[in-house]
Amino acid sequence: MVRTKLILTIIATVVALGGTGLWFLISERQTAQERREKFFGSAKEHPTSGGEKMKIEW
Repeated sequence: MVRTKLILTIIATVVALGGTGLWFLISERQTAQERREKFFGSAKEHPTSGGEKMKIEW
């Protein structure tokens, strides 16, 4: 009886620690992605509609 409770407690602890570790890993990846987009991203919007047609130069 005690052995079964000990095994269940160990399994529950391993699952809890694994879930917490996975949660921190996913959270850190999202934060890193946001920092990357902010650093490398373009701050200006470049409209692509309207305007003049390009003149072909031969």
